[in-house]
Formats: sequence, C-alpha cells, structure tokens
Amino acid sequence: MKQIIAKAEVLIEALPHIQRFRGEIVVVKFGGSAMEERACVERVLQDVAFMECVGLRPVVVHGGGKAINARMKDAGLKPHFVQGLRVTDEASMRIVEQVLNQELNPDLVTTLEGFGCKARGIHGEDILQVAKLKRQDEATGQWLEWGYVGTVVGADVEPIKAYLQAGITPVITPLGRGPDHQLYNINADEAAAALAERLQARKLVFLSDVPGLLAKLDDPASLISTLRLSEVEDLIARGVISGGMLPKISGALKALRAGVRKTHIIDAALPHSLLLELFTNQGVGTEIVP
Repeated sequence: MKQIIAKAEVLIEALPHIQRFRGEIVVVKFGGSAMEERACVERVLQDVAFMECVGLRPVVVHGGGKAINARMKDAGLKPHFVQGLRVTDEASMRIVEQVLNQELNPDLVTTLEGFGCKARGIHGEDILQVAKLKRQDEATGQWLEWGYVGTVVGADVEPIKAYLQAGITPVITPLGRGPDHQLYNINADEAAAALAERLQARKLVFLSDVPGLLAKLDDPASLISTLRLSEVEDLIARGVISGGMLPKISGALKALRAGVRKTHIIDAALPHSLLLELFTNQGVGTEIVP
C-alpha cells in the first residue's frame, strides 16, 4: 500500500508543473552517445510522448554525431572537429544528410508513434536558412572555416506551428540551406536554440552526455544546478565551459535573451531525466536562467 501511495504522491508533485506548462512549446534537443543505446532512445521518446499527452507541445531537434562518425569510418574518412564543431567537406556532407534525413529521423518518428504520439519528420533544410560559418580565432587572429557548416540566419517556423496545432510532434534534423542553395550541416544545439527563439518556446532542453554543467570535469558531484547569465563569461574564461558545452551555452544565452523562459542541460542516459527535470520540484540537471 505504501508503494501505491508513493506513486500517487509523484503524480501530485507533477500536477502544478503540468498545469503551468500545459499548451506551452518545449524544444528538446537530443543527440550524443545516448542515441547509440536503443533503450535510452526509447526512454527519451517515451518521455516526449508523455509530455504531449499531458498537454505540452514538444518539438524535437536531433543530432546524430556518433552514427555519422561510424559511417565516416566505414567510408575511410576521419572526423575532424574545430572548437567542438565538425568540419564537413563534400564527402562528409553526403554522409551527414543520409544518416540524419534518411535513417535517424524516420526511425525516431516511427518510435514516437509507437508510444501513441503522432509525429512527423521535418528535414531542416526545408525550414532553416543559413550562412556559411566563418569565425576568427581570438588567440591567433586567423579565420577558421568548417567547410559545409552553416550558422542559422532565418527559419520558417510555420510548418512546425501547423503540426503542433494539429497535435503532431515535429522531429527535425539540423541541416540548412544556404543562399547558394547548398546544403549545410548545423550544430544541433544551435539549430534547437534558433528554433526555440523563433517559436518563443517556454523551455529549451539539451539532452546531453553529461549530468549538466560541471564545475570540475568528470566530477558529477560538482554539478552546477543553476547558472545565471551573469556567470557565464567568467566560467568560459576559467575553462569550465569549453568544447562541446560551448554551443549549448551559447544557444541557451541567445534563446534566453530572445524570450525563452528557461533552458536546461540534462543527462539523456539517466532514465526519464526529461520528466524528472520538467515535472519534479528538485530537477536533475543544470537550469540556465536570466
């Protein structure tokens, strides 16, 4: 009987959160090594289906870096990253498009529908406009290029809104089209943040390979539960925020400044971390607030 009552208490704890977020858009970015574990993929998508069932309007943006790396290895290509972003040449771009649009996206849609959640895939290049990414290295002054990698400059979010209005969860690939009509790879964190900004989402959630932002690398006990905008520059200067965490934090800051209420970084490998972060009082990751 105590176990049954405990289950009821969990539901009661979730109630005010469900009431607060009902009808709100929540952008969920899913990627990293967690996508390699089938059980993890299914748990995350089950959480997304739960969110939709209780009245939230989830939008999923997914990466696929590990699967892309494996396919590149099979093709005799070596992945190369600069400042946490994949350098993408023509041969790599063909693999990226195939893995994201033709393999991972349909599989995620099918899995979501298996949980009773209506879902449709959207190829990012159909809604995201990009410019070729070029950035000056602050240390050397040299210009860095990543090949066919773009930064988001515009987005047509009307197809997303139409799906949401119809009770359909969009599942979106991080690809974009340039003014030259060329297909470009986009960092999935940036794509998710750009869409959250333009959709005026209530929340932006990054499902990551780590518990959240750690003050000490590889020390889960050093988790920073709440991060404020005013603290970010110092943490970057101290190297606490670096590598693959930089695009997440950068996207989170831009989204917050554009009106997104709160962003979260949580561990996708923790069972049902998405529900724990959104529908419990304590949460499980790092929340980033103004």
